[in-house]
Amino acid sequence: MSDWQVYAVKYAERNGRTRADSFIFDDNHDAPHAMDYYIWVLRRGDEVILVDTGYDGAEAAARGRPIALDPREALKPLGLRPEDITQVIVTHLHYDHAGGLHLFPNATLHLQEAEMGFATGSCMCHDTLRAPFTADHICEAVKRLYAGKLIFYSGSAEIAEGLRVHCIGGHSRGLQCVEVRTQTGWMVLASDAAHYYENFLANKPFPIVVDLPEMLQGFSTLRRLASKPELIIPGHDPLVRQMFPVGPAPHIFRLDQGAVRTDLLKGFKP
Repeated sequence: MSDWQVYAVKYAERNGRTRADSFIFDDNHDAPHAMDYYIWVLRRGDEVILVDTGYDGAEAAARGRPIALDPREALKPLGLRPEDITQVIVTHLHYDHAGGLHLFPNATLHLQEAEMGFATGSCMCHDTLRAPFTADHICEAVKRLYAGKLIFYSGSAEIAEGLRVHCIGGHSRGLQCVEVRTQTGWMVLASDAAHYYENFLANKPFPIVVDLPEMLQGFSTLRRLASKPELIIPGHDPLVRQMFPVGPAPHIFRLDQGAVRTDLLKGFKP
């Protein structure tokens, strides 16, 4: 079969951050360090799979983290309506990745079993671990389960030809990355297995972490799965917008045709 087209769709940004918010070990901890928020679209012929959903205006107001575009509006330039989305790979259940599940009512969800167990288990008794989750988002996932519209995985699995998921953990207990075959090789949508290129290229962990050894091992897994480092797509890195060509709208970037600025990664070393 043919290869997948892959699009990164930016719906929000947060610029009032420092490097201390992005790296556990960093000497220049007070320097500014911006963060972008993406969802991703996989397309092959008539097949469309959404990877993560972003979050909506209500969640933005509740957390004081505004969005530039409602995820439904962000997808319009790709000719996609919310009701047309029938498959969503949920990399993990944090608010910025699963906060829009209710926006896509016809979708079957693909989720690691460990993530549902984590988000509904005793670890959520701790404020620190619970902070990135929102109860309504978890309840929406449970509703899909009881409606027969949630598929669980445990580890690695093939979702479609040329499309696999792999449980990474680290940042969240059941975090999964997405390995997808493109015309330029095997691409890995890391989601939050690496928020930034610098995380995995310099082996610098992100501060929100459930299991630090898993996170570090995850960096190695990302490098093993991808055909080349620039085909690892971090979950929140503004460099994605500089490295890949713009798609059908200024907030959409075409990934599967390859990076046009690989030189931007040369400075990141362990």
